[in-house]
Amino acid sequence: MKKIFITLSFLLFISSVLVDAQDKQALNAIQIVKKSIDAMGGETYLRSVKTLYSNMKTEMEGRQVNWIVKEMLPNKGSFTVVYQGRTVFKTWFDGKDGYETNRGVVEKADPKSFDDKAYKQNIFNELDYLNPELWTPELLEDAKVGKADCYKVKGTLKNGLVEIFYFDKSTYLMLRSDKLENANKDSFKTTLYLKFKKYGPLAYCSEQRIGEEGNFKTIKLEELLVNEEVGEGDFSPKAK
Repeated sequence: MKKIFITLSFLLFISSVLVDAQDKQALNAIQIVKKSIDAMGGETYLRSVKTLYSNMKTEMEGRQVNWIVKEMLPNKGSFTVVYQGRTVFKTWFDGKDGYETNRGVVEKADPKSFDDKAYKQNIFNELDYLNPELWTPELLEDAKVGKADCYKVKGTLKNGLVEIFYFDKSTYLMLRSDKLENANKDSFKTTLYLKFKKYGPLAYCSEQRIGEEGNFKTIKLEELLVNEEVGEGDFSPKAK
């Protein structure tokens, strides 16, 4: 009887060790990011996206405006503010240099505004997080976003940028990201991903809030186009 008890105890011990090992493996930061990529549409599909066009509505200084973002592999991008059909601000990056419009005149932008672009290799940041030459991920203690239980992952970019990501434990979609704005003041810029919608195979955020210290702006996605409406001319020095 004693031998049976010892054997059972040993088996239970081994079982608990295996379960604990599986839990730790499941909580690996890279594995969590991979599951998030699967939830978004899968790595193969995400890598097939060469350009992305998004038209978003928000409010600036009490006025309804549209934000239009265009992206092209590997790191080209533009951001345009449109008010009543008129472009009031635009900035873009051609893969090497950044530009902006100032009263209708095209000027080179401050290079610091595009520091992170040099390290961007994919339209979807989650794919970049898998690259150890770019990002160093670290799993932190679990956290909540609203009522949702989340995995909390810290990512450090090669240039020193620090971001914190919160992945829903049930869907693995990212519900929040915090970007360190000022290391000395521990100041973060937060993005809350409130709603998601399917655009073909792609699960993409359709409503978000961005800001810091209680000053948040709501942004609603009106149109999303995959591999459409974006070309090289959108990022040339002469783009307007």
